[in-house]
Amino acid sequence: MLLTSRGRRIGGRVALGLVSTVVLGVTGYAWTQLSRLDGAIVTADVIAPSAQVPDGPPGEPLRVAQNILLVGIDSRTDSNGNPLPQNVLDALHAGSGDDGGDTTDTMIVVHIPAGGAAATAISIPRDSYVDIAGGFGKHKINSAYSRGKNAAMNTLRAQGLSGPQLEVKANEAGAKLTIQTIEQFTGLSINHYAAVNLAGFSSLSEAVGGVEVCLKEPVQDKFSGASFPAGKQTLSGPQALAFVRQRHGLPSDLDRIARQQAFLSSMAKNVLGAGTFTDPTRLSALVGAIQGSVVLDRGWDVLSFAQQLRGMSAGALKFQTIPVQSLSLPTPSDGDAVKVDPAEVKAFVQATLTSTSVAAVGEPTSGIGVKPVAATSSVSAPPSSSSASTPPDGCVN
Repeated sequence: MLLTSRGRRIGGRVALGLVSTVVLGVTGYAWTQLSRLDGAIVTADVIAPSAQVPDGPPGEPLRVAQNILLVGIDSRTDSNGNPLPQNVLDALHAGSGDDGGDTTDTMIVVHIPAGGAAATAISIPRDSYVDIAGGFGKHKINSAYSRGKNAAMNTLRAQGLSGPQLEVKANEAGAKLTIQTIEQFTGLSINHYAAVNLAGFSSLSEAVGGVEVCLKEPVQDKFSGASFPAGKQTLSGPQALAFVRQRHGLPSDLDRIARQQAFLSSMAKNVLGAGTFTDPTRLSALVGAIQGSVVLDRGWDVLSFAQQLRGMSAGALKFQTIPVQSLSLPTPSDGDAVKVDPAEVKAFVQATLTSTSVAAVGEPTSGIGVKPVAATSSVSAPPSSSSASTPPDGCVN
């Protein structure tokens, strides 16, 4: 199997959650508890040798800037390739086991500069119409995963693979094509990869005790199961998944991205402020959720990586969304898509990553005795009339 378990590789949430874990500085107690994950995290050989970076000395600042691709996959299997039970799918409003298209509903590239004092998370709309790597032509970027996976299926079956083993190896092919496509589209080299499925995100949001969000108006959506009043509220489990997954009833898919960004920001603050890493019960729940939901690239020692980021606070995480030109681009075979200009996107990414100022700010983080060492602010990022953004009051559509 190309997907295996590897000791001392831990993960936080991906696409919607790993950010909260990798940006935390925690005490020795937390490292001891996190070691329970030894041998329990599923990994995949998906990062090209040219993009791999060596681990730095534990406890020393990050020596090399790195880009992490976080994806949330609309998958009806667990990280080991086993189908999710129908009762779990029902609770998540995910349909039957045959309904999943294995598309990447969420794609966020997290850039961490050398020194590890700050992070910039760049969201990519799932319907962006781009050139898919590997000669697949122009399609929505979220289809790269399923195209790579499906293309590998016949070869893998011919090799005698079936069942969960076939699923995990095919997933690896999907991840590789997704990474190649995003590298080609953004101009960035992806150094690490982390993915989570539907059930995994639900479990992780419960493990951190729920996340506070704020809605401008009440929501009712039978497709995602979203049913929320207006205003502030704490969501976890299937409710949290419905909040970040809802599409129907929103003004545009960019509003969905704004929700994801607001949720991630609140989740990071929640974990830091609530003492998750010093609360044995909550930490145990987080470890258990991570074990069954996260897939990381093979070779990534996340425990060592996180130690290099000690002292980073939730305030040091900045969110951006790539510029788009239209939300209703007619396509030959993919329906309406999001129109993007690859050259404009590459310029935006480079300007965003070079216009971040870092300053020592903040009081010691509650419960873990680590002072935040940096906060980020954009000083000259290119404007985009269509970029998703969270309003000043924190409430989203």
